Amino acid sequence: MKAPLRVFCLCCFLIIDLASRAGGEMYTSLQNVKQAIHVERKLIDYLRTYIDSELERLEDIKRFYAKVSDLHAVLYKGTAAAAANPLVAFTLVKRLHSEWLNVVYSNEAQENTQTLRSKYEEEEAGLPKVEDLRGAAKGLMRLQDVYSLQVSSLVKGRFQRVSNGGVIDVCSPAVSVSLSGDDCFLVGKVAYEQEDFYHSVQWLEESVRLFRGVGRQWIPENEGTLEDALDHLAFSHFKTGNVSYALSLSHELLHHDPMNGRVLQNVEKYEKLLGSAAPSRACSLKRPGSSYLRTRDTYERLCLTQGSQPTHFENPRLFCDHFTNNSPALLLQPVRREVLSLQPHVVLYHDFITGAEAEDIKKLAQPGLKRSVVAAGEKQETADYRISKSAWLKGSEGSIIERLDRRISALTGLNVKHPYGEFLQVVNYGIGGHYEPHFDHATSPSSPVFKLKTGNRVATFMIYLSPVEAGGSTAFIHANFSVPVVENAAIFWWNLHRNGQGDEDTLHAGCPVLIGDKWVANKWIHEYGQEFQRCCSLNPEE
Repeated sequence: MKAPLRVFCLCCFLIIDLASRAGGEMYTSLQNVKQAIHVERKLIDYLRTYIDSELERLEDIKRFYAKVSDLHAVLYKGTAAAAANPLVAFTLVKRLHSEWLNVVYSNEAQENTQTLRSKYEEEEAGLPKVEDLRGAAKGLMRLQDVYSLQVSSLVKGRFQRVSNGGVIDVCSPAVSVSLSGDDCFLVGKVAYEQEDFYHSVQWLEESVRLFRGVGRQWIPENEGTLEDALDHLAFSHFKTGNVSYALSLSHELLHHDPMNGRVLQNVEKYEKLLGSAAPSRACSLKRPGSSYLRTRDTYERLCLTQGSQPTHFENPRLFCDHFTNNSPALLLQPVRREVLSLQPHVVLYHDFITGAEAEDIKKLAQPGLKRSVVAAGEKQETADYRISKSAWLKGSEGSIIERLDRRISALTGLNVKHPYGEFLQVVNYGIGGHYEPHFDHATSPSSPVFKLKTGNRVATFMIYLSPVEAGGSTAFIHANFSVPVVENAAIFWWNLHRNGQGDEDTLHAGCPVLIGDKWVANKWIHEYGQEFQRCCSLNPEE
């Protein structure tokens, strides 16, 4: 029974591998992940039909087996007497000529399998690609790093970290799941293939532990085995300098696969290294530094702790009030304003939109969601430091988008109509979705921001369209504070000084979403069209 299952699983992986040439992006949006749940529900129904068909086929085989066994138990006890009866002889000849042939060479099993495969292929467009698997694994490792999560706890479905010598819960999600040895193997393998041995060691250690726990039983849906995990883990430890443990793991691997020539060579190599080198102290894993993200430590600290921003009680210049901006549209229904920071000037407007409006915006955006891009010279491209999908919404007269534009204009006093304001960008984050430290304003004259020919982005107005259970804060790196997601609120800040120069203190990031489905809407407002709304200062340095 194992061989056909192996072939079927291999076919599934080949289908995914071939489809991966188009590139996977499911992992970059939780909306797409939700859709994948519905796809798997269909696959479950198809598998149930397949199982029912196979059970029916096996019942027929069991019935034939029982019939033939009973004949041999009763009629064929005396072969001479049985052969002497022409009816008995005829049925014997007929069975051996055709009935056994029909059972042994039946196409029913193949037809059942082919039906299942055809149904699977019908859903192929909605299935994750190899790149999605890699992206999801990288998302888990990103969450592990930013929120200092213990891999041993993640494997058990818990989000915990070490603090003051003890283990504490970072969050307790409403639903969770434990990981298998194969799950951990795939995460570790992704790290291994990137030569990221800091992560591969931790995930492969858990994989080996879990594989050892279930023994060497064959599980058809698994991609990895105990031998695979031991192989990758041994070399990972070798690359981190732990040669003695690499040797120990290689010996364990040879116990299961004694004729593995490559591992035998590795053992010989490790033994020579240990024999020629002075005794070394136990190696400790160290996370490699980042060459491109110089503010990584500050960024991750702000994501984890929300920084050290002063409270309103500590800084009386920070305040909350009911704000109208002297706009007639807000006189009867002022907005609750919370000033979060003076430099840079950052304001949070509570209950800026209603829950129904947020849902309408998300529904409008869903059909147009595409992988978010970043500026790369004059062009735009995708990047691992921004994991999300986004859509641009234009506002027609009387639409929800047009109403939001009027509301933003009333609050800020700025001209937000296109092209002085960009179309509304709606963003949905993916698995461990984030946007590492960046500026919203252009820092290069060749930036695509200038294509509108209305100057740089003078201000950002970002609306939180959904709550999250944990993570997803907006961290202002140089200003040393972060803002948690506040459902239906909006956050506003100036990107440029009054003299038109970029404000370095607005360097900010979208922290990885730990638990939850984060949606935001961005309205970027440009310099031109604001000449009388935000005048230049008499001080050229301001």
